[in-house]
Amino acid sequence: MIASPRLLRERLESEVLSPRARRAADSRGRERAEPDDDLRTSFERDRDRIIHCKAFRRLAHKTQVFLAPEGDHYRVRLTHTLEVASVARTIARALRLNEDLAEAICLGHDLGHTPFGHLGEEIVAQFLPGFRHNLQSVRVVEVLENLNLTWEVRDGIANHTWSMPMPETLEGQIARFADRIAYLNHDIDDAVRAGILTEDELPNSTRSVLGGSHSHRIHAMIQDLVTTSGTGDEIRLSPLIFDAMAETRGFLFERVYVGRVTEATRDRVARILTTLLEHHASAGDGAARQRAVDYVAGMTDRFALRAFGDIAAHAFPGEGLLG
Repeated sequence: MIASPRLLRERLESEVLSPRARRAADSRGRERAEPDDDLRTSFERDRDRIIHCKAFRRLAHKTQVFLAPEGDHYRVRLTHTLEVASVARTIARALRLNEDLAEAICLGHDLGHTPFGHLGEEIVAQFLPGFRHNLQSVRVVEVLENLNLTWEVRDGIANHTWSMPMPETLEGQIARFADRIAYLNHDIDDAVRAGILTEDELPNSTRSVLGGSHSHRIHAMIQDLVTTSGTGDEIRLSPLIFDAMAETRGFLFERVYVGRVTEATRDRVARILTTLLEHHASAGDGAARQRAVDYVAGMTDRFALRAFGDIAAHAFPGEGLLG
């Protein structure tokens, strides 16, 4: 009897992957048991379910850093997600870990992000304390989209942010590092394109340790991660590269993430999202507030602007939405 493509893939994983890898055949499974697919492993199915869900498509119209950008080449949540997945696959392949698991986690990690970037997340968290985009991403795949993903993918999505415990799998840890590697590099690229800073303004340690161009920086980070994580039970960077990345991140927070957002823009985003949240939580109880958050957090930037316009046209006549 000829084995199914899935069984052949699982056999290949057992023969090729590192003993440290999480094999699809060894998954802790789904909350609701399902028959195995003849063609794909469980992690491959998870990847496909995420790509085909509505929340994934909406990432194309959600801000990454620049609010309502006029240029066509600035990153949005979708392009960020694809870059994170690309970095993760490179790392997982080099370490002989499970690329499909790492990719699925990366593709789903930002599904719960709000419109208007991290500023939007702050506003939603004020309305519903405890809101975090990583936990909302898990809520998207578990409740709102009902994808019934494997435990390993959900663990990686929930714990991809650095305020959370390390994911249990090395593939989930890769996703956490890949997220930071990707956004540090592409946010510098976008900030230079926007004229906010130049390469020469980056901290000296950043340029001397990580390199003076996008390609040099991303290669330095990935190469160091692969070299440093070649053995052992965790994914890690060398202290030199980790510290250089931390300094770069601090610089970007000061110059790009926080420093460039005007109070007028902050106030308008707060007014837009607060108006939408209060409108959709008019019943006032906790369940209504959660439903409002689910709906508003799932909006794209442009849909949020249109919805606010419909609700508040008479209250704020003639006012620009983002200024």
